Amino acid sequence: MVARLLLRAWPRGLAVGLAAPCRTLSAGFEPGQYLQRSIVPTMHFQDSLPRLPIPKLEDTMRRYLSAQKPLLDDGQFRKTEELCKNFENGIGKKLHEQLVAQDKQNKHTSYISGPWFDMYLTARNPIVLNFNPFMAFHPDPKSEYNDQLTRATNLTVSALRFLKALRAGLLEPEVFHLNPARSDTATFKRLIRLVPSALSWYGAYLVKAYPLDMSQYFRLFNSTRLPRPRRDELFTDDKARHLLVLRKGHFYVFDVLDQDGKIVSASEIQAHLKYILSDRSLAPEFPLAYLTSEDRDIWAGLRQKLVQGGNEETLRRVDAAVFCLCLDDFPVKDLIHLSHSMLHGDGTNRWFDKSFNLILAEDGTAAVHFEHAWGDGVAVLRFLNEVFKDSTQAPAVTPQSPPARTDSSRAVQKLSFKLDDAVKAGISAAKAKFDATVKTLTIDCIQFQRGGKEFLKGQKVSPDSVAQLAFQMAFLRQYGQTVATYESCSTAAFKHGRTETIRPASVFTKRCSEAFVREPSKHSAAALRQMVAECSEYHNQLTREAAMGQGFDRHLFALRNLAKAKGIALPELYLDPAYKQINHNILSTSTLSSPAVNLGGFAPVVPDGFGIGYAVHNNWIGCNVSAYQSRNAREFLQCVEKALEDMFDAFEGKAIKT
Repeated sequence: MVARLLLRAWPRGLAVGLAAPCRTLSAGFEPGQYLQRSIVPTMHFQDSLPRLPIPKLEDTMRRYLSAQKPLLDDGQFRKTEELCKNFENGIGKKLHEQLVAQDKQNKHTSYISGPWFDMYLTARNPIVLNFNPFMAFHPDPKSEYNDQLTRATNLTVSALRFLKALRAGLLEPEVFHLNPARSDTATFKRLIRLVPSALSWYGAYLVKAYPLDMSQYFRLFNSTRLPRPRRDELFTDDKARHLLVLRKGHFYVFDVLDQDGKIVSASEIQAHLKYILSDRSLAPEFPLAYLTSEDRDIWAGLRQKLVQGGNEETLRRVDAAVFCLCLDDFPVKDLIHLSHSMLHGDGTNRWFDKSFNLILAEDGTAAVHFEHAWGDGVAVLRFLNEVFKDSTQAPAVTPQSPPARTDSSRAVQKLSFKLDDAVKAGISAAKAKFDATVKTLTIDCIQFQRGGKEFLKGQKVSPDSVAQLAFQMAFLRQYGQTVATYESCSTAAFKHGRTETIRPASVFTKRCSEAFVREPSKHSAAALRQMVAECSEYHNQLTREAAMGQGFDRHLFALRNLAKAKGIALPELYLDPAYKQINHNILSTSTLSSPAVNLGGFAPVVPDGFGIGYAVHNNWIGCNVSAYQSRNAREFLQCVEKALEDMFDAFEGKAIKT
């Protein structure tokens, strides 16, 4: 399994560059239909994006060994070192040469894109908990707009405005601005739009603006992961005009785009959602949505039975829908309840296979739960940011807006499925498995209020490195070990880039953690600060390398994948217990920074691991941790808090409390 990206987007802890502010549209561009009207076409930079580099094999081996060093004893390390040497001079060298040659033949994409899609789509584990993460919106700042019907309408209309702008090429291109005073300006945009697409990236680069890959964006809408035997399929039907709504396990569809592709009136959407919310039907005895939580081969077999039973067209309505809106019938109690609801819910009111589910609790708490095979957090976070901004700053309806006078009973179609005994038994089995798994998952969170980004930058250390160091100290305190740790990093700066891994556990973090946890009295505050600074410097180096495609994980993954494709026996390097151990990511971590996001989370990627979503804000640090029964999330977070307190004490010249 692989850690999910909530978002590690760029060096130095910076989030993905957000689009320029929305602009009022002229009458010629149908006001209300488009979320933005960029003068630079959305995909203007796509053709000229640089290609994802394949690292040199000797660099990959060196980085791999550096990451292994804190995890192995001397004897194990010597054995792994020998295997690396043999690999680099033998079969690894041949595979690397073949990978480079293959990459040169496929200049339209990246060397990791195909294997990465295969990795996700051939995985047979259930996608809920194993792959799908969530991101929750902040509440609407105007409290009365958090009414479920009002907010569901506004978020839906803003999502459709995003879709329209994207497809019309009017959405601002995704660009990371290193010097926004020069590049994020009207003058620059007027000039760069005149540069041919084949050269436009270079024009942006001259003013330290870095366009990001947007090839995944088209899968945001009208898309679903279809279960198939052995390898799933990504399906998209961009001609479909209807929205899928789930409520108490029932399925409803209605058109949100008219025959000309225009968004239907907000008051009409509001009326249809009000009609659905007024349906007092009891939950179905056999909620079909449970099947999307199943093992993929089992679900593929059951889906085939559904098709054979006369449900093909109904399933297509589900698969082709613009997106899935889930209207829950309960309020969110607290942040822990929010995480459970948005990460998995009760299994009846989500279609986990959709590219994303937009979830609205009864109190208007909103989140996006997304399927991970089609893309990474870059596209989803951009979508969240834009939709939150648009729905709160230019809401389509107000709490006082009357719904349209329309016959929703005719416009809204309630889908019904013909279920035979085999499918009913499959639903019951899926429910039993889902309930049993969810029961073992615990989630907890903290908000460390003593300081955040501003304080840490004042200490001249990377905020992200301090958070990662706190996780290392916490695990050492709780379990007495340094273990494999994964931090996801986007490689969207490259054409068809996906992610690379930052390996936060290092010889520096191990030494520093042992000093803080096991022998703080032996070190002065100045010495401890110096160790934290060394960790920060090394972490920054790893982050820069990963963002530039110079990690080791994806390269080794691609070489292994190539060996398998060529029918070559698995090289000894991959049979080394150390290789298995470093890929058993007990600490799976991902960070994001966004004005729209209140909280994000995902499940552990291994049964004995932690899933750690975190964010370092200006003046506080938030951490949302999940664990199964073999680990204690609450105790881990207490240790994280202790680690942060100790580091802040050291920064302030105070003695560390034992």
